[in-house]
Amino acid sequence: MKESIVLKVDTKGRLTLPLKMRKDFHIEPGDVFFVKPEKTGIHLAKAENPFDDLVEYARHERKTGKSIELRAFAKKHKIAVKK
Repeated sequence: MKESIVLKVDTKGRLTLPLKMRKDFHIEPGDVFFVKPEKTGIHLAKAENPFDDLVEYARHERKTGKSIELRAFAKKHKIAVKK
């Protein structure tokens, strides 16, 4: 979405984002945003959970067979494991 859009604030101070924008930027109900004041207005940034990316990475590694169990990792790196 490169074109400019116009949004109006309602009487409760809310902005409604158009459906296309919500889809394009993967905005879901309950998402959290950071608001940063700037000289020319405000900057909105969607808060992302870093663990979501970590989970996706781990799932990909497991699916492609690149992951190993912890005991195998410990053995490979000569790390003592308590039983």
